[in-house]
Amino acid sequence: MINQADLNQFLLPLVAYLLGSIPSGYLAGLWFAGIDIRQLGSGSTGATNVLRHVGKPAALLVFLVDVLKGTAAVLVAKQLFGANAHGWLVAAGLLALAGHIWPIWLGGKGGKAVATGLGMLLGLIPVVGFACLGIFLTVLSFSKIVSLSSVAAALALPLLIWAAGYGQIPTYLGLGFLTAALVIWRHRSNIKRLLAGTEPAIDKQN
Repeated sequence: MINQADLNQFLLPLVAYLLGSIPSGYLAGLWFAGIDIRQLGSGSTGATNVLRHVGKPAALLVFLVDVLKGTAAVLVAKQLFGANAHGWLVAAGLLALAGHIWPIWLGGKGGKAVATGLGMLLGLIPVVGFACLGIFLTVLSFSKIVSLSSVAAALALPLLIWAAGYGQIPTYLGLGFLTAALVIWRHRSNIKRLLAGTEPAIDKQN
């Protein structure tokens, strides 16, 4: 007979991935404008692409849902394994990120992990999540470029985790480096445009 602990270990990865894979951007494009957001602009299902091609209300909704996906996955892990089960909490967050980037419902074509990554951090280490958000908003206020702001926050993440006193926990420090790498990798085309000086500002079409 399967005991509760074994059942939790089976359920958590599935639940975390499925939470992350909720296709909020795709559904917003479909419901608000009757479009497939993957066929427009950057092809991302994230809030920025939705903002450019659907509008502000839809983009705000997508952003909030994507943040909640990351937070919810971590909270489920805390409920099942406790707040000190660092390995399971980090695993849940990363699986939510994987679901967001490679959603099963959309053939593996999802978003760029920024909002869901923020939600994951708010669930794991709130002070680091808010610090990343602060860096993102600060860079955005000067540059008006979402991708540059996202990359800047990602690059700062491992340092912020260390500064917050979590650097001694290998799972959290590893999470910082891996999340930063995922965000930067997902923005590789944006980085090429940044270097070429052709990356559009937030109020311009992609």
